[in-house]
Amino acid sequence: MVADEHGGGGGTDGMLHTSVVSKQSGVIAGMCGVDRLVERHFADCTLNWMFAEGQTVEVGDRILRLEGPAEQVLRCERILLNLLGRLSGIATCTAGWVGSAGGLGIACTRKTEWGLLDKWAVHVGGGLTHRLDRSDALMIKENDLAVLAPDAADETAAVAAAVSGIEMASNAIFTVVEVRNEFQAIAAAGAWAEMQVARSGTDRIVLLLDNMGVDGCAEAHEALIAEGLRAWCILEGSGGVVRTELDDWVASGVDLISTSAINRGVAPLDLSMRIIGGD
Repeated sequence: MVADEHGGGGGTDGMLHTSVVSKQSGVIAGMCGVDRLVERHFADCTLNWMFAEGQTVEVGDRILRLEGPAEQVLRCERILLNLLGRLSGIATCTAGWVGSAGGLGIACTRKTEWGLLDKWAVHVGGGLTHRLDRSDALMIKENDLAVLAPDAADETAAVAAAVSGIEMASNAIFTVVEVRNEFQAIAAAGAWAEMQVARSGTDRIVLLLDNMGVDGCAEAHEALIAEGLRAWCILEGSGGVVRTELDDWVASGVDLISTSAINRGVAPLDLSMRIIGGD
């Protein structure tokens, strides 16, 4: 982002005293990024925060003061506002979802535009970050089945075979398996339960109910209860999740929902930097 500015822009030789003011109410996120930005690239500037990470600001609140040589302050302005505004927008959006979810977990996905920065903003807003990268947890998706169970008669059998082949010593604590109907959910949970019982384990498998909708997820929840397998699962509803249906998701029986809507295409928090003095 600093490189994108090409070092351009002029200014007087004097000092500027500025403040960043919120033009909306929201949750502040991204302070660590702003601190690093100023420390590494605008070292002659001094930064003072009026709020802490995760606090809510209202319209007109002064969030920070930035003082330093005019040229550095003016070069820093847009980068700082872009960074703080975007992450605060994500944190604010996430907090809105979490507040409407009635205790249902709200997670983002790995579909992020700014990687771990977006994940951090989701965390600050009270959401779940899911996996930070591929090494965090084993995840078996549709494309993996062709590799893990090439001889299976159908996808339901492939799911069961893939789960049966999981190395429990390294993956029991956090494994995610994508399923697309209640039959695959039962097959995955059944294979997992057998392996846990055999090792006297109590770990649960995360079943990602992919694009099954509220009704399909509710049916899977009920089917797993009927088969005595629900206690072995964490159910994650994903795909096509919209905020207006949160009450329906809460009633569906899933433990959490995951969506990229809390961090992709989210409007940044509206902030502005104002000069309050100079010399």
